[in-house]
Amino acid sequence: MPPGSALARMEGSARILALIKLANVGLTLIWGFAVTYVFVRVLPLREFQSFLLLVAFGNFTISAEFGLTSIIYARLRRYWLGNSGPGNSGPGNSGPEKGEAGGFRLEEMGVLFLFLGLLIVGGLAVLLAALAAGGLHTGMPLLFLLFFLSACLNLPALLAKRALAAVDGNFLWEALDCLRRAMAIALLLFILQGLDPRMSVALQLCVSIAVIGYAIALVHRRLGMRARHWLSFRVGGGHVRRHYLRDIGASAAFTISEILAYNAPYFTIAAATQDARPMLVFDFFFKMSRSLSMLVRAMVEAALPRITRAFHAGDRARLRQLVTRALGAALFFALGASAALLLLGEWLFAKLFDGRAAIDRVDLLLIGGALLALALICVSVYVQGALGRFRLLLRRSLPFLAGSLLSVPLARIFAPDRFDLMFLFLYALTLFVAAFIHGLSLRQLVGKRA
Repeated sequence: MPPGSALARMEGSARILALIKLANVGLTLIWGFAVTYVFVRVLPLREFQSFLLLVAFGNFTISAEFGLTSIIYARLRRYWLGNSGPGNSGPGNSGPEKGEAGGFRLEEMGVLFLFLGLLIVGGLAVLLAALAAGGLHTGMPLLFLLFFLSACLNLPALLAKRALAAVDGNFLWEALDCLRRAMAIALLLFILQGLDPRMSVALQLCVSIAVIGYAIALVHRRLGMRARHWLSFRVGGGHVRRHYLRDIGASAAFTISEILAYNAPYFTIAAATQDARPMLVFDFFFKMSRSLSMLVRAMVEAALPRITRAFHAGDRARLRQLVTRALGAALFFALGASAALLLLGEWLFAKLFDGRAAIDRVDLLLIGGALLALALICVSVYVQGALGRFRLLLRRSLPFLAGSLLSVPLARIFAPDRFDLMFLFLYALTLFVAAFIHGLSLRQLVGKRA
């Protein structure tokens, strides 16, 4: 990208990056709500509950990349900054000696791509077994399989996003992903106009493959890669094993902890009761939390080019300033979301789930409070993950995991008549405890020399 080009200017502006990322978040949120809005109307309630379990399993599968794309971002970003400074020959020109010293090697991209492909195949095999054994009840197995594959394409999309972001290609990815999301939303809404759901999801698959393939090609060109870099699994795998296996282990354990903490209530609630309301209330909370986390992530990612530069340059004052701004913006988003829920939450819940359950004001207050805690957690996770602090994040995640797993059984013990409300209270309390721990971690990060 020529330094003086319009694209380079947009890439270098934190405001423009924030705007395009927020636009993409808006489309992603619309897509997420459209999935529920459409399928709750075209599927019977019992089948829709199975569909929610499929979505949760898809979340598990996508998250089971174990944070490897975050490791790639942290390593590739350090490599890119080190090779694009004064006196360097430019990105893409590090020799084998850098890789041998533990630095980033282009072959790592091929190893990661192979792993993501195997993960999709493994998840598909588990889903096929669940459908064949009757563990997931549906009269439309092809729809479930296509939707799962469509969701799993977010794995290579994540690789493309983080690789492009590391090499100052944030704007390129966000523009491409906006196009992908807009077309997916249109195809979803066509279902309500009579388009076969299976055809809609199949077309979404095709759009995603085209967009993600183009993004990966951009990464290939930007890094000056050759075909052998994608296929040198032995070289790349050996480098990964020798130089950052500990980071992979910590990142994998942290990701598993986060997956369980955020998604386990879907399954514990399903095991505890056949009543649809608790599941729908949690799904509503989950959607709100995902919405907020995506907003916060967009804002943090717009600032990450500057945050990572300040951290690796050891500029403690600048780092503190940038992280404080990120926290302020995240809490502003959370307060706005909480206020909107109090005003419109009951209407939105009824519309979203086609009036099949109701939500109380107390539920909305608990959800709003939990969103404030979640905002701080998100800033901590996104900033420290980008800096490669995976072992610290793992230690910080364990209390949240424990609280999430215990919330449903404790609620059944202490308030069997209002188990759903007690569960929501305990889950929100868990988020507040986790937010306090992450707050201490951020204070430590900005309070010492990076």
